[in-house]
Amino acid sequence: MKTIIEHKNKVARKNNMKYLCYLVFLAIVIAQNYNDRLGVEAASNNGFVTRKGVQFILNGKPFYANGFNAYWLTYEATDPTARYKITHAFQDAISHGLTIARTWGFHDGAIYRALQTSPGIYDEKTFQGLDFVIAEAKRLGIKLIIPLVNNWSDYGGRKQYVAWAQSKGEKVSSDDDFYTNSLTKQFYMNHVKTMMNRVNTFTKVAYKDEPAIMAWQLMNEPQCKSDPSGKTLMAWINEMAPYVKSLDPNHLLSTGHEGFYGDSSPQRKTFLNPPAANIVGADFIANHNIDAIDFASAHCAADLWFQKLNQKSRLDFSRKWIQGHIDDAQNILKKPLILAEFGVGTDTPRYTLANRDAVFTATYNIFYVSARKGGSGAGALFWDLISNGMSNSDDPSAILLRDNSSTVKIISEASKRLGSIGGK
Repeated sequence: MKTIIEHKNKVARKNNMKYLCYLVFLAIVIAQNYNDRLGVEAASNNGFVTRKGVQFILNGKPFYANGFNAYWLTYEATDPTARYKITHAFQDAISHGLTIARTWGFHDGAIYRALQTSPGIYDEKTFQGLDFVIAEAKRLGIKLIIPLVNNWSDYGGRKQYVAWAQSKGEKVSSDDDFYTNSLTKQFYMNHVKTMMNRVNTFTKVAYKDEPAIMAWQLMNEPQCKSDPSGKTLMAWINEMAPYVKSLDPNHLLSTGHEGFYGDSSPQRKTFLNPPAANIVGADFIANHNIDAIDFASAHCAADLWFQKLNQKSRLDFSRKWIQGHIDDAQNILKKPLILAEFGVGTDTPRYTLANRDAVFTATYNIFYVSARKGGSGAGALFWDLISNGMSNSDDPSAILLRDNSSTVKIISEASKRLGSIGGK
């Protein structure tokens, strides 16, 4: 009896081992097929994105694509043990038809995981985090849009540049001195030069030569409230945009604008701007209507701009806002438009998932209609994507693609539909 039992156990172990080997083999095959699909996607996206009239061009074909914001990518990638979050975020994005990521190219000051700790001094560990983000985007077929400084004090911003100038004895006090002080401007230009000439430690390619980078933005949401006429911000853009292009002619450049209208389009300023936007010193038309700026940028945050309005009124505004900017990009600027931020936070008054779905559906539909005609509406980037392992994110607008919510389904269907227009 003992011999029979031992024989049966031996057979069972052998069968279990065979089954385990089969499962391992199956997992390898599935992973290989998935990676092969990613490889095809990456190969189809491996050129520089350029512009021809109101369209982006990639590998000789029109490039229409939706995407996402993930400001946190470099911050997380600074820790090698957390880099899986970047990989998973990009893989999830690709599987849902999203091929553009917007992420910060700045983190300034004596703060945790800063990129630029003081003027011209960089933390190599953090820079390698950004290197990884770019390398992984390249491997998986994601195109990056990278703003070079922040208007806001989050992650340092203009405020930090002014503080650095003060520490050097400059007589500056307002954040808006960033635009006019010679030293703060030099600090900014030095940062631009460092970014363009950085050689990626993973790919061995300089950032200025890297096709995975789609575009630079001069700043995230530039404003200058001390000069509502817009002349100060316009002068800064006129100076910095050609400078960026002189260092890096390979990549597209935009402003990072929220889309607020100024004195160059008084009717739009009166009837389309949120009232508070009339004093921020920005001018959507003038700021984008120079040769060194390749495409227009706008954001849509009706839930923040009009918190006292009901959902229907906010949605009606969003439709008019987005369509107005697409029309102006098409007819006046004659350049593509990226809606570089949109979304709805769960902290919005009277928030419901259905309300969020309505905003995403309306936004994507407007861009699809423009793209189908070969128009300037190039794509929309929602705010913001988080990865698995970040479910404790306190961002009320955060979206985890693995949640498979109704919003995620809308994102996936709309993005695959838009991407198909370019003939990918």
